[in-house]
Amino acid sequence: MTSGDIVYDKIHFRHDPKWSGRVGPAEGGGPLLCVACVVEMMESDHIAAVRKSSALSGVSGVLKCCPGALRELLQQDHRVSLHFTATLLGMLQTVEDPVTLEKVDQVLIQLLVELQSELSFRFVLDEVHKQLSDQHTVKRFLPTLTFLGNLVKAVPNVAHSLVTQYVPLLDHLCSTLLYPDEAFKTSVLYVWLQLLGTPGGSVTQALPTGIRDRLCVLLLQTLGNADSPPLIRNCVGLLWQLVQQGEAVSALMNSQMMCDENEDILANDSQILSQNQEQQPPDHCPLPLILKKLLLSGDETLQVTSAKCMAAVLVHSPSQYGAPFIKADVPEFLFDCLASSSSEALLWSVYSCLLLLTEDTLFFSQCHSVYGIESLVRSLNEALRLTNPEVPKQGLLLLTEILERQPPSVHLFPSGPGFVAVSEAVLAGVSCSCLLVATQAASAASALFRLNHQSRPVQYKEVEGLIETITSRFSELPPPSAAHRKRISGSLKRLDPSSQPSKSERFLLQALVCFQAACRLAEECASEPALRENTFTAPYKNNNAQDSLESLCQCLLRCCDSVWIPTVIKVCERAASAGPLQYFYSILSSQFTLLPPLMPAFANKLASSGFYRLAVEHKGLFCAGNRNPDLNAACCGFLQKLSVCLLSQSDPASGSDHHDVEEVENLLRYNLPSLCCHLSDWPSLLSEYKGQRAAQYCLVIMLCLALQHGDRLLPDQTVFSSVVWLLHSVQEQGSCALPPSVLRSALYLLAVTQDKNPSLDRAPLNCVSKALSCQSFSSLYFHHPALLHFICGYPDLANKFGPLVLELWLTKQAQHPDAEQITADVQRKGEKRESHANEAQDQEPDLETMELLTLIDKHPAVILTLLDMVCTREAPLAERVLGVMEVFLHGQRDYDTDLCTSLRAALLQALQRVSVENVGHRLGQGHTAQAVNSLPLLLKLLCVTQACDPPSNSPYSEMEGAHFKLLYHVSNIAARLKPTNTESLLPALSYLYCCLSLPPAHCTDRAVSMLLSNSGLMDQLQTVLSSSSSCAPSLSPPPPCPPLALLCCCHLLLSSLITLQRVHSAQVHKSISWSLDTTVQRLLVQKRNTDNLLLVSYLRLLQALLDADLASAVVSVSSGPGLVGPKPLGVEDGALYPLGSRGAQSLSTALSGLLLQKHELLLRASVNCLSSLLGFVQRKSPTTAKYVVCQPWSGFLLRCLLSSGENCLLHPAILRLITLLLQDSSTTVLWEPDLLQVMEAVERRGVKELSQEAAQALRLLLTQIQSGVRLPTEELKQRAEATMEALGPNMPVMNCSPSLPSSLVRVGGVSVCLSDFTLKPV
Repeated sequence: MTSGDIVYDKIHFRHDPKWSGRVGPAEGGGPLLCVACVVEMMESDHIAAVRKSSALSGVSGVLKCCPGALRELLQQDHRVSLHFTATLLGMLQTVEDPVTLEKVDQVLIQLLVELQSELSFRFVLDEVHKQLSDQHTVKRFLPTLTFLGNLVKAVPNVAHSLVTQYVPLLDHLCSTLLYPDEAFKTSVLYVWLQLLGTPGGSVTQALPTGIRDRLCVLLLQTLGNADSPPLIRNCVGLLWQLVQQGEAVSALMNSQMMCDENEDILANDSQILSQNQEQQPPDHCPLPLILKKLLLSGDETLQVTSAKCMAAVLVHSPSQYGAPFIKADVPEFLFDCLASSSSEALLWSVYSCLLLLTEDTLFFSQCHSVYGIESLVRSLNEALRLTNPEVPKQGLLLLTEILERQPPSVHLFPSGPGFVAVSEAVLAGVSCSCLLVATQAASAASALFRLNHQSRPVQYKEVEGLIETITSRFSELPPPSAAHRKRISGSLKRLDPSSQPSKSERFLLQALVCFQAACRLAEECASEPALRENTFTAPYKNNNAQDSLESLCQCLLRCCDSVWIPTVIKVCERAASAGPLQYFYSILSSQFTLLPPLMPAFANKLASSGFYRLAVEHKGLFCAGNRNPDLNAACCGFLQKLSVCLLSQSDPASGSDHHDVEEVENLLRYNLPSLCCHLSDWPSLLSEYKGQRAAQYCLVIMLCLALQHGDRLLPDQTVFSSVVWLLHSVQEQGSCALPPSVLRSALYLLAVTQDKNPSLDRAPLNCVSKALSCQSFSSLYFHHPALLHFICGYPDLANKFGPLVLELWLTKQAQHPDAEQITADVQRKGEKRESHANEAQDQEPDLETMELLTLIDKHPAVILTLLDMVCTREAPLAERVLGVMEVFLHGQRDYDTDLCTSLRAALLQALQRVSVENVGHRLGQGHTAQAVNSLPLLLKLLCVTQACDPPSNSPYSEMEGAHFKLLYHVSNIAARLKPTNTESLLPALSYLYCCLSLPPAHCTDRAVSMLLSNSGLMDQLQTVLSSSSSCAPSLSPPPPCPPLALLCCCHLLLSSLITLQRVHSAQVHKSISWSLDTTVQRLLVQKRNTDNLLLVSYLRLLQALLDADLASAVVSVSSGPGLVGPKPLGVEDGALYPLGSRGAQSLSTALSGLLLQKHELLLRASVNCLSSLLGFVQRKSPTTAKYVVCQPWSGFLLRCLLSSGENCLLHPAILRLITLLLQDSSTTVLWEPDLLQVMEAVERRGVKELSQEAAQALRLLLTQIQSGVRLPTEELKQRAEATMEALGPNMPVMNCSPSLPSSLVRVGGVSVCLSDFTLKPV
């Protein structure tokens, strides 16, 4: 045989040329192949195996490189083809050289594939069956089995022929598994592997049942006794193929029974197998034990395949096949594999197998979960480090199933470290970058949060950490795409599970489930004292506030408020779905039970953020038509708890009590589930009665609560008309009594929406009035300005409910939810209101007062109601009303004449009523308590009214009308009061003083005459003055001194009486005694211990007496040795009696000391009194006057004042003082530095910057300088003239009006008329 040719030269010449030919390219030149030579070579025993192997290699090359060439030669006679095939088959049993055997197997396979002849295939299978039937040649049948396996692998059709036409051959293949040779068994199993592994699975389906069942039994026997790795691998491979079929699994798992049924068949072949089977218990199944053995092999591949086979078996019927594996303790070995491996394939396979085993309750009852939980947690930590996310996902799924199915009676984590470990593993899963893994971890966390899984003590910190980690993942969630947003009402099932939006939504949904589970855990722990207090906490952790139930609840609320609510709302705005919303509203409901102290603020925030609208719209969108009952229940529970919380925190002024809250809670509980409609449908529900009155009540309550927090669910016009119709509809049915909570809500809606609606007509107004009359108004009251305006805006309602609503407004403390908004509105009103309050009323009015002022501006008749309350209500409320009226009257700029007239008439009637009630009794004895309470308040109000009265030029309007009548009654009341009744006496005398001081001078003649003719009044004044005189230091116990304010008021009233008596020459019926000596001593010696206001009143009284030359018919002045010296009196003392020269000097000294105190009123009163003193002394004794002024301390006083700063230097009183000193003494005041210092100060400030009164005082000073002072230089004279010109035209001094307004200020409870302290002209 030449190189490349496949011929045998020695015999080739004998062969017909038709069996040979060139094979290769078409041009020829390829190797020469002779089929006959090849056949004879293979049959010959004299040819070496090497030559045969070479020839077979050539044939193989031809078959590979020249497809069809050999087939053309063999197709000439099929007998030759069969003979060639038979020859090769025979060589499989005769050839011992492994290389040659391999070539024979290869060529035979290639030849059959080349021929593709059914006849050839049958011939081969028949020959194989024949050889296998010959029991004597079985040991040499190994190559044939290998060939058969390769043939089945290369030609799948052969496998189909085997299972359909050669069942006896398959039976022989099963029998061969009983031979002890493992290599032989390996080859047999190889055939079965290729046979059952044929693509498509049709061969396995067509395998006869008997053969399949027998194969299963023999396979288990073989695998159970296999030692060689190849045999074990083939057994496991075949087992993996068999367990894919349910029937085969049944046979494998019931191998004991199948062995008994086929005992006759196998009796002669498998005595060992039968004996072993008979020794096994009836319920014994060898497969779990065999697979468990593989788990212990240490070979990772076998462990993976074993786990896969277990999973494949269990997946067919976990409930049927799980028990044998569990009884065989397979879970224990699976968990051990988890603890010792980090292979992805093994971990995933074991996870899958254990996951199926957990479906059998026996898994938990035999405590396999307890045994393996630690290994599972450890493996999860390893799995989370792998790159394949499916592995940790499967492990977390297994953990979830174990946690969910674990019986509550058996704790997985009895101690803290175990729970901490699993929490850390779940936490790592939640933090995984793969959202699918994080989603499964969140599901595991949900199961972990069950109460039966909590250790003792409960690890609240770990739960908190999981919640915070899940919450932190929300920032990574991508927003839904534009295409995804269109599926607003779609479910997750319609989304591609692998899409990013689907992953995000699944994570969000599972996160919500987890958060709800955490809330439920917190609620359950809060209900058990042992868990709430964590009794078993280690001593060193007792003070750890971060690991407490309260800390967990705060974390839940914080995360819910700051992250969960915004995230869910944002997602729902784009793609709302019922599933997440159900958990979302359940979570919100849970918050109301976790931290009750924080719920008022949380509920207010929810309500003001539009959650009423949100929940109602979601109910209408997803729950109409009895859809999504779970979401409906969650929404209803949330709305109910939100409403109850808002009602429970209502202020006491609302009148709501526990009964009302319980009533609303029941109303909402039973009627909210049926209200599944949109807000747009509410008006029709409210306006049409269809037998659902309770549902209408629910709508009214929710409208009210939402509106209280700024969420207008419906337009104001719609709400107003709907509520009116509801009240009318209820009354048409013959009942006007709505539940108090509903009627209160209806009243709130009417009041708050009134401004944007027209006023009610007579019929609707009567309907509202009737409804309000059916309940106690106090129980309907709510503290809101709108209620005031609504009630007082309608006269009919104001008459019925006005006094009560005003009383409640002033007595109830504002705690309503929108108090902040109301306060802001009132403050804005207060900024617009120009305040005219005096120094004593510099405190800002409170909220209630400011709103009442607005109400009075809008409805003036309210002030009469307030006046009636002053007279008829108890002291605290009456005083509060008085304060409101004082603020209102002081703040009036454009005074309403009609209001003043009505108010004075009402005050007159009130005083007359008080007088009538006390006829025949001295006040303070035998009278009603209410009269005592109201009298001082009425008198105080009179003072305020008098002070706020506008000036009038009509004498009749002042003293002929109500003013004079009021003056008459007040003077009589003051005369009858007990001196100790200071509370009433002070405002009475103050009112009399105001009546004399405020009206124009031409209107006071009748007033002063009437007061002077009232002997009782004069006696009252004498009593007060005498009491004050007796309070001077003495050895005997002094009588009670009159209050400071009362004494001041007496002095001021007497000063006005003295002045006006001189002006009008009024007749005096009874004069008052007054000690001048005591007064001068007080001013001189006790001024530091005397109140400034009392000093001012003394000076004012002294000024009036000095102006009357101390000889007034009203006051009889007495003197003493300290003033006039011993008798007989000297010329000067007689001229100045009762003051005397010594008294004049003492008084002048006292006034100088008072001037240095720089108190505004005291400074003015001192200058005026000094002016009157100098005038009195000048008139009586000019020499003494000059002596008084020219004393050295006068210059010292002046220089002290001039050195006190520019403001003091240019004060009108100081300028008047300088003018007085210049007028009476040219030596006390020097041009330089005194007058020059004044001129320079004026020039620095500028004349235009001076007040009117300061400018007038400066003009008088300059006039005095020009007339009585010789200026040193012409320049100084020109400066004085320039200043005079800058002051403007020279007005007559006596006609200059004072700059101080003719009004009152309240100083220490005393009304002081500012006009009495206008600086006197020189």
